[in-house]
Amino acid sequence: QHKQGARHGKRLGLKKSGGQEIRVGEIILRQRGAKYKAGAGTKMGKDHTIFSMIDGVVQFGKRLGKTEARVVEK
Repeated sequence: QHKQGARHGKRLGLKKSGGQEIRVGEIILRQRGAKYKAGAGTKMGKDHTIFSMIDGVVQFGKRLGKTEARVVEK
């Protein structure tokens, strides 16, 4: 039996939600594996973190059956 209380959380998940303003370099979400794809105005880091490449507003949508995070200019 593992001690669940002995492990720290990995702080994964959404850091910005749809419609929120974002600046260059800010993290949109942290994930394990590419559950979300990087869309326009974003890049994916080697740990699958998606971050903004432009100032703008965060949007989420579906593309090719996957959820996509993108940033559009205001």
